[in-house]
Amino acid sequence: MEKNRLGTMEYRFLSLIWDNEPLTSMELVKKCDEAFDWKKSTTFTMLRKMKQRGFIENESSVVISRVNREEVEKAESDFFMDQTFSGSLPHFLTTFLNGKTISDEEAEDLKRLIDSYRGK
Repeated sequence: MEKNRLGTMEYRFLSLIWDNEPLTSMELVKKCDEAFDWKKSTTFTMLRKMKQRGFIENESSVVISRVNREEVEKAESDFFMDQTFSGSLPHFLTTFLNGKTISDEEAEDLKRLIDSYRGK
């Protein structure tokens, strides 16, 4: 999946599509101009690249996503955890909580969350 990882602007572009699909390619050009100050050519270049990589469809000038937000976010989260924390949830939590305190209620919420994922 690493070859399919998204850069920041690719993710923002795809988010714009998720939030507005289906939309015409010209509607997308307008939204990209408003959101990113992109020229039409920049939008069409990104559109072509994202279609080639299999993230979107652009048929008859109607743009839709081919992947959902959840699967992209999961893949990105998995990559981040593997690269930054060697896939270790305890290492992530230790780093995240470094110097912070959490309430008893937050601790209980975390315990319940962890318990709900045990054995899956």
